[in-house]
Parts: sequence; structure tokens; C-alpha cells
Amino acid sequence: MTEVYYVEDDENIADIVKEYLDQKGYSVSVFPAIAEAKDALVNHMPDIVLVDWNMPDGKGDSLCRWVRRKWDRLPVIFLTVRNDTCDIVSGFNNGADDYIVKPFELEVLHSRMTALLRRAGNVSEQYLSCGSISIDKGRMMVLCQGEEICVSRAEYQLLLLLMEHKGKTVTRERLLEQIWDHNGNFVNDNTLTVTMKRLREKLHQPLCLKTIRSFGYRMEDEG
Repeated sequence: MTEVYYVEDDENIADIVKEYLDQKGYSVSVFPAIAEAKDALVNHMPDIVLVDWNMPDGKGDSLCRWVRRKWDRLPVIFLTVRNDTCDIVSGFNNGADDYIVKPFELEVLHSRMTALLRRAGNVSEQYLSCGSISIDKGRMMVLCQGEEICVSRAEYQLLLLLMEHKGKTVTRERLLEQIWDHNGNFVNDNTLTVTMKRLREKLHQPLCLKTIRSFGYRMEDEG
């Protein structure tokens, strides 16, 4: 199911759009403030973001700039009243993909979203997330709480393998084989332990990264 984050402080408009998109098979989460949307994005990656231009805690372009610094392919559509159209157009310099002027037909919004999602491809394949940790596979970048974390190649490969199997325990043997042995670097079991320790420290000891005693490790969404 396609996930939509809708940043809108007008409850009536938000309810109408959400009900329509729910009927079209989308899963819509509404956020009445930019700060709330940021908190949600740090913890989970949707397929597309709809952003009202005027929000109680800032302009929509500030959220878009923040998104683009972290997830350059995440589709974003601005929703605006006509008086803000000039600002919206200039806002494309901040990375928005499209904009729609209020009041708009719901069918038009759906059509724009469909076209944008088709062009963007499967964003979830590029961005993996668990708790406050995310990976941008295209740029080989690790983010924790929205901030880039510098990791070694082995640390990146370790985290990537666990993220790709989120919810499943990956054995120590498999991790050693795919990260080191596969590249011809045969190491002892302690190398994995040390690499995991360093990775955890860099990620601020995340609760979503679990040790399965005497077996392996597992990435698991918190709560």
C-alpha cells in the first residue's frame, strides 16, 4: 500500500483529502505541523509527501529543503492558495516536484500523485529505515535521527544486510560470510563483534538493533 504523509493544518481539508485517498487505496497520515512531520520522517519513510505551503510553524519550503538534504528522491507536492503561487514557483529551487493550487479537484491531485510516483519509481527500494536509522542506498549514506553518520565499508555492509532483512534474525555465520568471506577477507568471529560495537556507538545505541544471544542480530521497529 502506498504511504502518504500529508502536512496540513486545516482539519476540514485534511479530512476530505485523507478520506478520498483512503478510498483510492492509499495509507494517509496527517500532520498539523512541520515539526511533527519531521519527527515522523526521521522514523519512517513514506512513498510521497503532500505539503501545505502555509503552516503554523513555518513555510512548506523549509520542510522541503530539509527533506532534500536527506532524501533526494522522495516525491514532494506543494498545496497552496493562489496568492502564494509565485512563492511556490520559486520554491521549486528547494526541490519540490509539483504544486497544486487550492481549491483543487481531488481527481487532479490523484492524477498528479500517480504520475509523480510513476516517475520516482519505488522509493522504498532506495531508502531503508528502522527506528531513527535510515540508509540511502543510491548514495551509500547512513542517517541517524536525520543526521548523516560516517561509517566504514564493513559497518555499512553490516547495517545494510540487517536492514534488508528487517524483522528477521541474521546469523553471525551469514554476516561473516557475506561481508568478509565473500570478498576474500577471511576473519575471525571477533571482527564481527568489534564492527557491531563500533556501529552501535556511532548510531547512539539504537534500541531497534537487537542482539540475539549466541545466534546473530536483528533489526526490528520499536514499539
